[in-house]
Amino acid sequence: MRKKPEILQRRIITQSRLFNIEAVDLAFSNGNKVTFERLVPRNKGAVMIAPILGDQLLLVREYANGVERYELGFPKGIIDDDEDLLQAANREMREEVGYAANQLTFLRYMTGSSGYLSSNMALILAEDLYAAPLPGDEPEPLEVVSWPLAQIESLLDEPDFTEARSIAAIFLIKQRLQGR
Repeated sequence: MRKKPEILQRRIITQSRLFNIEAVDLAFSNGNKVTFERLVPRNKGAVMIAPILGDQLLLVREYANGVERYELGFPKGIIDDDEDLLQAANREMREEVGYAANQLTFLRYMTGSSGYLSSNMALILAEDLYAAPLPGDEPEPLEVVSWPLAQIESLLDEPDFTEARSIAAIFLIKQRLQGR
């Protein structure tokens, strides 16, 4: 295992409502010194939920500002300060698809663009759902899409299902369900 570089200094370059942009000065074991920049979320992290209702997977279609189009994906959101990741998963699911779960299973943490983003997203499998809608914080109602669980891999053919973490989630969910 390689020796991690020494962190010489960290400084916040600028802040937004959601992120800090941080400069990190590093010294590598070969003597090279470099400054990297990264986005650091100003929250406890995030959750992505795979809600299973009977033989259907519940997804949402919502506007994705980063790519300026509507995207199909899993319900997801930020973990509030007073929540653990399972509480956040149930709340986000209630807000986005109108259901809560009696059974929540942590599958794994995922990162995206780990060279630039310091955030982790917890993938949660939600089963034994019951209706329990909560008002959400979205600027418009989300479109809830039921997808046959038996056809989960066909999501890869959908032109608006492109987020890397959602694509990775398909394989993790399928692996978990096959292991039963």
